[in-house]
Amino acid sequence: MARAKASDVTTTGSLPLLSDELLRLRELLKGADSVELKVTVPELAHRSTTVTLGLDPLDAQIRHVYFFDTPDLALNRAGVVVRARRIQGAGNDSVVKLRPVVPTELPSDIRRSPSFAVEVDIVPGSYVCSASLKNKLPATAVRTSVSGERPLHKLFSKEQRAFFAEHAPDGLAIDDLSILGPIFVLKLKVVPETFHRRLVAEMWIYPDGSRILELSTKCPPEEAVPVTAELRRLLEDKGIDLTAQQQTKTKTALEFFSAELQAKPA
Repeated sequence: MARAKASDVTTTGSLPLLSDELLRLRELLKGADSVELKVTVPELAHRSTTVTLGLDPLDAQIRHVYFFDTPDLALNRAGVVVRARRIQGAGNDSVVKLRPVVPTELPSDIRRSPSFAVEVDIVPGSYVCSASLKNKLPATAVRTSVSGERPLHKLFSKEQRAFFAEHAPDGLAIDDLSILGPIFVLKLKVVPETFHRRLVAEMWIYPDGSRILELSTKCPPEEAVPVTAELRRLLEDKGIDLTAQQQTKTKTALEFFSAELQAKPA
């Protein structure tokens, strides 16, 4: 399946009216199932943001997030992300994600799958379109696989394994992958008074104590422009800096655990 290069579907900086990047984004939105608007909060502002948005950590859902890749991140370089999660009170799940993608170039058979979704993630100054194939799992599935009691491929459906094989580097199987994780995550959903839609706060806590606080909301592609404006007004009114350097939860996790794996003696 032909895919666009990252430079074709992501950008940094502004998106001025009628720019080439804005036109590319509009085309991606036409073929997407949903849009997720995201912003990461500078670490020095985590406490003040928690207070101003009225976030109570005791209301948060606990998650354990695992990624699977080679120590040198061969999957990530190929645009493939493989993940599994343990979710408090909600079972487990797994996903095989491909990014970047161009929706119009995805095969029609995979688009028809009820487990498949195309989403555009938009952060201040950049965006990326991804395709995800998900699978719901029993409550003990992830724990038994990461502990070595069951092979890793048992976490993924036949459809996911075929999707992985199509896009992963040749000769690389799911059971060959290293376990990268877990990351401890707190997820909290709120509806601010002036926002009129759900805002999700996720705190990712890495093994070295570093943290990423991400605020996000989802909407249909056709509502992306007004919801972006509404979210921006909310965050600016709360004093949250939208010009700060953005961090990516997945990229940070992969790089952290890759460095840890490669530092281990052979």
